[in-house]
Amino acid sequence: MRHALITAGTKGLGKVVTTRFLEKGHSVTVTYRTDRIKAEQLLEEWPEEHSRIQIIQADVTKKEDLIRLVQEAVDRFGRIDYLINNAGPYIFERKKLLDYTQEEWDAMIRGNLDASFHLFQQVAPYMRKQQFGRIINYGFQGAGAASGWIYRSAFAAAKVGLVSLTKTIAFEEAENGITSNMVCPGNITGNMKEATIAESRKDHDEHTPIGRSGTGEDIARTIEFLCDKDSDMITGAVYEVTGGLDVIHRHR
Repeated sequence: MRHALITAGTKGLGKVVTTRFLEKGHSVTVTYRTDRIKAEQLLEEWPEEHSRIQIIQADVTKKEDLIRLVQEAVDRFGRIDYLINNAGPYIFERKKLLDYTQEEWDAMIRGNLDASFHLFQQVAPYMRKQQFGRIINYGFQGAGAASGWIYRSAFAAAKVGLVSLTKTIAFEEAENGITSNMVCPGNITGNMKEATIAESRKDHDEHTPIGRSGTGEDIARTIEFLCDKDSDMITGAVYEVTGGLDVIHRHR
């Protein structure tokens, strides 16, 4: 049984990814930061599978939490095959770079870039020993081209740095059977984060060129594909799952 470590895996996009891994028969360690109720709901939805589920409270901006997270996952399941860096702080208020506080800047960098580095350092030795590993990071549309993103500058800077980190890991760890890729969700909001593709097709979305909004299932199925053992030829790639929507330039 392979094991997946999924940050922020108890709600939103992360929950759909968690469900996908459980459906495939894997065990999972998932984190939550503050919403214990949603974490408990995950367990309620899988009453017969608690032996395959570990839920841990963790703040991805804190290195000590990440070290503890990996250790607890290995202590219980003995391995880590998939690292899904789903968690990532985001500032919803639209503001220019000059208006960011030091605390806001630090949260964006620590949660979206530093966390992936620290978790990689912790899980890589186990993946090397197994000669198998799949690392998935999250970006944004345009991240692979180092796009600027007005009003989202700190978040974008962290994610663009993460593109380089993702590719470097791909090059350095290929010989160890480890792949590293990035998935960039489009504008997936509200209930659509935990929705299925079939549900999204019930309502036309005039803003998305394909005619429906993105869903958690769109992201989960992309991650599932990249994590397959036969997807080892795909590494250092940036996948945009946007339905053709220009996320960066749709607002000015």
